[in-house]
Amino acid sequence: MSDARDRTARIAALRPAYRADLAAGTDRFFAPGRTTCPWCASARLTPRLHTGDLLQHKPGRFTLDRCTDCGHVFQNPPLTPEGLEFYYRDFYDGLGEQRMSGTFGGRTAMYRGRAEAMLPHDPAPKTWLDVGTGHGHFCETARTVLPDTSFDGLDFTDGVELAARAGRVAHAHRGAFPDLAPKLAARYDVVSMFHYLEHSTDPDRELRAAHGAVRPGGHLLIEVPDPESRYARLLGRWWLPWLQPQHLHFMPVANLRRRLGELGFTVVAEQHAEAHDPVDLLAAVWLALDHAAPREDAPWFPGPPGPLRRALRTALLLSGVPALLAATALDRFAVRPLSHRLGVSNAYRLVARRD
Repeated sequence: MSDARDRTARIAALRPAYRADLAAGTDRFFAPGRTTCPWCASARLTPRLHTGDLLQHKPGRFTLDRCTDCGHVFQNPPLTPEGLEFYYRDFYDGLGEQRMSGTFGGRTAMYRGRAEAMLPHDPAPKTWLDVGTGHGHFCETARTVLPDTSFDGLDFTDGVELAARAGRVAHAHRGAFPDLAPKLAARYDVVSMFHYLEHSTDPDRELRAAHGAVRPGGHLLIEVPDPESRYARLLGRWWLPWLQPQHLHFMPVANLRRRLGELGFTVVAEQHAEAHDPVDLLAAVWLALDHAAPREDAPWFPGPPGPLRRALRTALLLSGVPALLAATALDRFAVRPLSHRLGVSNAYRLVARRD
């Protein structure tokens, strides 16, 4: 009860600032739309998806376009710096910090699998930089696989500093990777980017920064959502990896392999089933239920919900429990073993050696 009262008080304290942000609408959060593909410069673009913010329910409508020449999918129009700040605020930090820390902290098996992906290529790296590390939970788990490796973390939020204070990373680098990369030149045996590139406003700049930070002969480990997954088509806007408005770029694997080669990397491993996170059906059911239910309290809404709306939300979510349980079973036991064969793996992983 005390946690609930504390959260209610924090929401009430934040509401005036959000009200001021939204007083003039959301137009200032969007830059002018692009007429060419940011990956290959083709002008052959077609709308791929129209959706809202299905997780925080902040106001705004978002469009993903697809390049018909190279298959790159990207947010268009893109967010301005003010828009990025607005839509990220209280998701990973602030109001959302405790929830997201708990979510990421409970994914030990996934983190072990990511670290183990490096073993065939470098079984004992001395130094590893995890870019977009958040609160450093991957690094903490990866040390159980690679106990002699020193893990550093990089992020633009204060989560990386919390990770250093908690001992999850040896050194915390806070800021934008391309800006920090010159100071990190050829320092690391491994640089990892797990579900980071899709958040970047300029993925190519991030890849060039990674090339500079990896020593010659070292490795870059990348994991991103797979826009060619069949689930992306079958589930539409309920496919969790679309994650609008935070995910800005979706790269087909052939595009990313080609760009890595141009930068001076050799791809030594490509994984799909191993990178798959079996949550697609569960997430789709939850997103649909959450979208249909009355909103819970948040500072970007005009005011808190009354008792009737709270009761209706609780009743609807409880009625959806059987569907959530069925979706979980299908995700984990029916689809997961066949994810790559069925073409529904929601992510792919590349290991690339710097030549």
